[in-house]
This record gives sequence, C-alpha cells and structure tokens, in this order.
Amino acid sequence: MGIQERKEREKELRREEIIRAATKVFFEKGLQNATMDEIAEAAELSKGTLYLYYKSKEDLYLAVMNVGFDILHDMFDRALASSAPSIAKLRVMAAIYQEFFRTHRNYFRMFHFLQNPQLHKQVSEEMREISRLHNQRVWDLAIGVLRRGVQEGTLRPDIDPLHMAVILWNSINAILMQIDYQLEHWRSTMGIDMEHVLRTSIRLTLESIVTDEARLELRKQFAADATA
Repeated sequence: MGIQERKEREKELRREEIIRAATKVFFEKGLQNATMDEIAEAAELSKGTLYLYYKSKEDLYLAVMNVGFDILHDMFDRALASSAPSIAKLRVMAAIYQEFFRTHRNYFRMFHFLQNPQLHKQVSEEMREISRLHNQRVWDLAIGVLRRGVQEGTLRPDIDPLHMAVILWNSINAILMQIDYQLEHWRSTMGIDMEHVLRTSIRLTLESIVTDEARLELRKQFAADATA
C-alpha cells in the first residue's frame, strides 16, 4: 500500500470513528441538544478535528442520517431480489418499512430533519448533495417497482409512478409518526389501534393505485394476511 493510499485509508477510518461517536450522541440527545464538544469527546478527538471532516453539526447529523438511508435501501434491495409481481413487492416494501421503523427507530426519527427547512440553513451544499444521493437510492427502488407495475398492467397508467411513490411514502410516514409519538394517546383517549389503522391505510392506498383487474387479487392477498 502506497503512502497516499494509506493516508486515504486512515482518513476513512477516522471518518468512521466520528460517525460512530456522533450516532451515539445524536441518538441519545437529538440534534438540538447534542454538541460538537460531546461528539469530539465520544470520538476521543479534538473538536477541531471534527470540523476538518464536517463543516457543521448539521452536516454531521446528515452523515449519520445517510447511514439510515443506506440501511433502509439494503433492506429493500434484498427483498426486491425475487421475481414476484410488483404488487407483491409493494406489500413487502410496506412491511419492511414497518420493520425498519421498529428496529431502527432512531434513524427513522432522523429522517424528520428533511421536513424542517429552518435547520437546512446550516447544511453545506456538499453535504446536501451527498444526502440527496443517499435518499434518491431509496426512492429509485420504489419508483422502479411502481413503473414495472404499470408495465405489467397491474398499476393504473393514469397516475405517474413518482406521484404514487410520494403518496405511499407520506401516507405510511404520517401514521408511523403518530405511532411513534402518540400511540398511547390514540389508544387511551379514542380507543384506536394505530397499528390497525396503518394496515388499513396501506391496503386502501394500494387499492387506489391498482387497476380494476388487479384490485380483486390484492384484496384476496390482504384477506389471506388477516387470517394467517
């Protein structure tokens, strides 16, 4: 290994150390309460060293969030490797996203950063583009499945696959956020099982984007799931 290669390797290892330390601190304290001093201490580095790798705390936050996008992408990618019809793959993706929510809750919460434009002001253009690419990899998988569904004749050709993806993503996210923060509220004050609401929402949303011919088969699949 040459000198330059060794330096690049050392730099990458240092970056991984920073990400691990930042992940721990951000998961425990969130973006607002975490400090670069605490992350530097957890990484056993000087704060100045952190700024050599990341221009702001928000840049570092997005770097950690990108790890979450990569985990979700890999979970989706493994599940989509089969030759199952597109509708079946969409149902699997919905189930996998719920699994991601349960097993990687902190990363799920970090995704909300994207919904707060005020925080974006501290993010560098470089990190903004890097994060966009990580996010886009996830979207590309979903949009690819939806496009194949249109080609197969099981998804409606009058709805743009990108629009379908936005509808599915936001409808599931909205209810998962309620489950995350207000699960007990809905149960105790309204007698509502939000997990059941989520399943119903997924079923109704998928039914709204499939063709008439495919809707009956989709309903059979959901009925089979309910009795399994």
